[in-house]
Amino acid sequence: MSNTKNDSTGAGDGRGRKPAAWFNRTVAGAGLTSALGDFCYETTTVILPGFLAVLGVPAAALGIIEGIADAVASFTKMIAGYVADKLGHRKLLVIAGYSLTPVGQWLIALAAGWPLILLGRIISWFGKGLRGPLRDAIVIQAVTPETRGRAFGFHRAMDTVGAVLGPLLGVALLGMAQKWHFTTLAGPFRLVLFLSLIPGALAVLSFLTLVRDPAQSANPALKFFSTLKGLPKRFKQYLGAVGLFGLGDFSHSLLILAATQLLTPSMGVVKAAQVAGLLYVGRNVVQVLASYPVGHLADRIGSRPVLIAGYLIGAGVAALTAWAFIIHTESLLWMIGIFFLAGLYVAVEEALESTVTAEMVAAETLTISYGALGTVNGLATFIASAGVGIIWTSLSPVIGFAAAFVLMIAGTIGFALIRKPDVVAK
Repeated sequence: MSNTKNDSTGAGDGRGRKPAAWFNRTVAGAGLTSALGDFCYETTTVILPGFLAVLGVPAAALGIIEGIADAVASFTKMIAGYVADKLGHRKLLVIAGYSLTPVGQWLIALAAGWPLILLGRIISWFGKGLRGPLRDAIVIQAVTPETRGRAFGFHRAMDTVGAVLGPLLGVALLGMAQKWHFTTLAGPFRLVLFLSLIPGALAVLSFLTLVRDPAQSANPALKFFSTLKGLPKRFKQYLGAVGLFGLGDFSHSLLILAATQLLTPSMGVVKAAQVAGLLYVGRNVVQVLASYPVGHLADRIGSRPVLIAGYLIGAGVAALTAWAFIIHTESLLWMIGIFFLAGLYVAVEEALESTVTAEMVAAETLTISYGALGTVNGLATFIASAGVGIIWTSLSPVIGFAAAFVLMIAGTIGFALIRKPDVVAK
């Protein structure tokens, strides 16, 4: 596995000094940008179902809109990584990606029906797919290899801060706006959507002014398919394991639905839905709090064992959810435990999958490798969510979550069996 000396903006030879500080301007700027970006589009995520309802759009349209948007983001990640490695303009493309989010929000706010909402969501998610792998590559090369876990842990924590505060403030603003006079029921929703443009614009400004791209050399001879084919065998095996795990890594909106159904007999459907929503916010809080400690632990003992442990926790979440349906539990404590573990394993997964990638590939193909990782994750999660949902509806939730458990365990075993690189170099 090749070593690169330009991995860090602050890395030198280390003589007479401690390892370069991981919390530098680029890491801080990328973290702030991610928080603001998530604040912008997660506000839409939490109020979109209600907005569709007041517009008279059928519920089935929400699934179609979100599925198409997720698919666009997944495929965009792969192409974005290739274009950035070929042209060497990562920062410019990331800024373009963040700029597209408020554009999409603006279109959604103007929508009177589902076509414009779909267009707005596609534009936002195209921007999300465009910026993700390029931003991660900039962050990974802004720190030393010994501090990657902490840098990514901080970045994912900031990302999730936006995902927590955005929905909370969006719901609060929606409640306040409903007390004002609007000519239509959609008025309060449109107001919140327009207000969400502010953090979206600030995200663009933050990345533009704070983040420095440490590696901007172009590689015009880079070929898309030949580059993918030439990626290290270990990395391809890793993608296979990630994809297999991802086929069971269902959207946690299904956990919200599970909690709602299980708690309804004791609380009633309205209160159960409210509690389930708060449990999801709690899951995000756990992710925020765990992200940096997870990264720090990975820097101390290695990313591989910590990621394996995280995958096992993820499989445990699926197993515990299946068991909850088997015993028909109405225990709030049981639900709290499931959502706590869900936040913990997502913190591990999001912080360390990128660092493991950086350990397996050369610097000149890092961005396209991140694109491949993002594409595999996105497609697998889409299939997992659809699969568990279909099995839940047609057979039972027990079988759906049990199938997820089996796939996640299989992916964990596949990752654990990947051989370490030979230490003999010629």
